[in-house]
Amino acid sequence: MSETKIPREGRTQLRVGRLTKAHGLKGAIKVEMYTDAPERRFVPGAVFSLQVPTSSPWHGKTLELVELKWFNAQPVAFFKGVPDRSAAEKLVKAILWIDHDPNEAPEEDAWFNHQLIGLKVIRDGKQVGTLAQVDHFPAQDLLTVTTDNGDVLVPFVKSIVASVDIEAGEMVVTPPPGLFEEIADEAAAAEADVAEAGVTETEATQTDATQTDATETAADDAGNSTESD
Repeated sequence: MSETKIPREGRTQLRVGRLTKAHGLKGAIKVEMYTDAPERRFVPGAVFSLQVPTSSPWHGKTLELVELKWFNAQPVAFFKGVPDRSAAEKLVKAILWIDHDPNEAPEEDAWFNHQLIGLKVIRDGKQVGTLAQVDHFPAQDLLTVTTDNGDVLVPFVKSIVASVDIEAGEMVVTPPPGLFEEIADEAAAAEADVAEAGVTETEATQTDATQTDATETAADDAGNSTESD
């Protein structure tokens, strides 16, 4: 999914990237993009709010972009007030947010948290639960879906979340097998696999024993023939 929108402190912000690793000695930092439009978000002078631990010296501060370069298809950013590698390393894992302009054209596959919460979660044409919570983590967003059997955590990625229809109030999911099944069903399947494996082992042992009997019989016949001579 692309940018995630979230209302914060009376304004709307977009999560557009994460700082992953210091690059070189001059304060550059590699960026993991969470936006489909880096040419619009990462321009010189852009100011980012930071999502960092409260213990970080950057907590409550902002970063201003000086320049964005690309090295081997990897975006690398230079920020004002980050002069060297030591300063850059203190920003690793920081998540970047920008203020959202309500007049700009909407981004594809980007929604407000409050738009998503409460959606019916549909699988194979049937409702399997209701979206209860959206959590934002460095690697990806995680959805909490409330079902009859408890909460299920669903990665907010296109391979699993096929479509989101805010007007219809539905989210269609195509999860891998086992994501929404009951634990009891999984345990029963595991027991069946073990039982099947046991039968196979027995059959293999029986085959080996038959081969051994045949070998011994052949040896006895060979011995008898020798004695006859």
